[in-house]
Amino acid sequence: MTTLTVDSRFCGPPGTANGGYAAGLMAQQSAEKVRIRLERPIPVDVPLELERIDGALTLTHAGLVLARGHAADLELDVPAAPSYLQALEASRHFPGFSEHPCPGCFVCGTERARGDGLRIFAGRYGDDERVAAPWVPDAELSDGAGKVRPEFMSAVLDCPGAFARAGVVPMLLGEFAAHIDRCVHVDEPCVVIGWQISLRGRKFEAGTALFDEDLELCARARATWIELKPAR
Repeated sequence: MTTLTVDSRFCGPPGTANGGYAAGLMAQQSAEKVRIRLERPIPVDVPLELERIDGALTLTHAGLVLARGHAADLELDVPAAPSYLQALEASRHFPGFSEHPCPGCFVCGTERARGDGLRIFAGRYGDDERVAAPWVPDAELSDGAGKVRPEFMSAVLDCPGAFARAGVVPMLLGEFAAHIDRCVHVDEPCVVIGWQISLRGRKFEAGTALFDEDLELCARARATWIELKPAR
């Protein structure tokens, strides 16, 4: 049994963990590639219990299952990356600047200051339906050896996928499978992209990828998002 605690800084919706960050913490406890299924909002600033049984991961709090992880291969065709300057221009069209369902999010929140949130603002570029954003990781994300820690690499791959859907639609992350080939360096100018894979009813599936300064693929993820039902 391992105990994890998500600091409130790393939130998604208020009072709950960013899904990609939490999935990254869980995935580090497995020697295999895993798909994380988020079953309940994951609270911040409280001890969480992570149990490993026969390769499966179960995250619980107060007797409730919050998330499960199972070994799974990641099948994903990753598009080519735009240039850093193209990604910078795309970020100016980030829809969250005018309407944001979660402005305090650690990854994409517009209310987060530089050095606090990741401030990944993915917007559409050219005539393409994909979204892209630039990202330069700061020193606070370092593993101590000059590279970004894996849980932050995982977090980066979360929110851009949600904004690959047309319009601003309130959604929650349902499943997340990420694979990190190598962690990027602190202060390295990177490019993040997101694209739609499928849309069926309230279920939206997206891919995301992170490229280094030379536009070489470093990490990718496949996520399933669930659209929230309208409030009655």
